Amino acid sequence: MELDLPLIWAAIIAFAILVYVALDGFDLGIGILFPLVSPRTGHRDDMMNSVAPIWDGNETWLVMGGGGLLAVFPLAYSIVLPALYMPIIVMLLGLIFRGVAFEFRWRVSEKNRIWWDRSFAFGSLVATFAQGICLGALIEGIDVVGRSYAGGRFDWLSPFSVLTGGCLVVGYALLGATWLVMKTEGDLQARARRFAMISGAGTLILIGVVSLVTPFLDTEYHHRWFEGPNLIFSILVPFLLAICAAVLFLGLKKGHEIRPFFAAQGIFLLCYIGIGISFYPRMVPPHLTIWDAAAPETSLRFMIVGTVVLVPIILAYTIHSYWVFRGKVDKDGGYH
Repeated sequence: MELDLPLIWAAIIAFAILVYVALDGFDLGIGILFPLVSPRTGHRDDMMNSVAPIWDGNETWLVMGGGGLLAVFPLAYSIVLPALYMPIIVMLLGLIFRGVAFEFRWRVSEKNRIWWDRSFAFGSLVATFAQGICLGALIEGIDVVGRSYAGGRFDWLSPFSVLTGGCLVVGYALLGATWLVMKTEGDLQARARRFAMISGAGTLILIGVVSLVTPFLDTEYHHRWFEGPNLIFSILVPFLLAICAAVLFLGLKKGHEIRPFFAAQGIFLLCYIGIGISFYPRMVPPHLTIWDAAAPETSLRFMIVGTVVLVPIILAYTIHSYWVFRGKVDKDGGYH
């Protein structure tokens, strides 16, 4: 049986992006929540210590997703990059800024630490909002003529892309808050529960708004969700989303520590599945398909060999890191 390598590669890249959102989403959420916590309580140190051992490893998946797109779907890369050049650059600068701030805040006096705290929060917010802008612009579609981007310099900026940017900010704040519920204790955990309740409600409301608007952006989206066999997903996904929301809010109310985090991740997973259903088989909506954008077959075969070896290693390393640093963060920055 001959393998459909473009489809396999699309699944690999989609998986890498999903893992990035699941893992880096909560530590970006920590930065978004940073300004809401007083620097006098010492809670900010606990927040950063909760992600210190794993935050940079989480971004490995972003590199894999972006690098894989360039290597495996060069045509899609050559169209998406000019179309989203500005928000992508802003996102990368935000990630760099927060990374530098993360390291430098521990190496300055208490008096000057506030500036690096602000930088960490600003970089997290900007990077998240830029990611949401990119998502919204992709959902709206990219103008392509022949094999080149044919749109304007600011086509990525629209009311819908701003909406998806705000939705992702609130969603990452939810992931960050539920992570803190799972990893901290005492007053910080209580505050994180309140943050999770508010951001959870906001996330669900914004998901509803985006879901209502999306079918009207393109008739293809309307067809995929409300006609034919895909109609079952239009019923199943909201049903599962309601279950995750119930687990989230009941878990927060009853004092559960682990369930809210995985319920929040479930909400993101279902939204990601919804986007995948809307996009497939398009690599760059509305016209460029996975097979149109793929590199030559020989290149796909060559790169799949290394990927089959490296991805399990990266997964094993990631799982090991999370296992080693499981448990609660204590006041001394350790784990118990």
